[in-house]
Amino acid sequence: MSALKDELLALDDAVYEAVAGTRTPHMDRLLQPLTGAADYSRLWIASAAVLAVVGGERGRRAALHGMASVGLASGLVNQVFKQASRRPRPDREGAAVPTARHVPMPTSTSFPSGHSASAFAFAEGVSYSMPVVGLGLRLAASTVAYTRVHAGVHYPADVLAGATIGVACGKAAPRLLGAAGSRWTEVSTPTKP
Repeated sequence: MSALKDELLALDDAVYEAVAGTRTPHMDRLLQPLTGAADYSRLWIASAAVLAVVGGERGRRAALHGMASVGLASGLVNQVFKQASRRPRPDREGAAVPTARHVPMPTSTSFPSGHSASAFAFAEGVSYSMPVVGLGLRLAASTVAYTRVHAGVHYPADVLAGATIGVACGKAAPRLLGAAGSRWTEVSTPTKP
């Protein structure tokens, strides 16, 4: 098992270094601001606001599902997985990630990627109520997840794990909200004599 883990870590390093070593100046100008826009889930909060304003009742429900999914994913990633993992951030300078890609290096541990978890959680949560909108959001989530490797702040495995957690939370949160809503309705509805 230890040999398999070593091989997977070596593959993870190799993909990280391949991305770092590939010169992409045009992409750098597009991706660097995008990864910053996703800090603190700002991109997803803005998307939820748009859905709530222009999407009618379904849009408001989708926004609620998306943001509840982000909350669940963020809590799990930051309070459980990052605490248990303690994986250090990549050596961006050692891998010679171009400075045009740099964003501030987070102080938290590397595994899993919180940006990826939040992005996929939001997309999956919105998809519960608005599947067509969710397709576009999944593309945006995939792009944001890639930017974390491109910027040199995460290994690819961090991003894959974050995306997996995000999808799971995006499936769970709307169902949990539905169950809580049903329970609330039962409790708050007066019984007829």
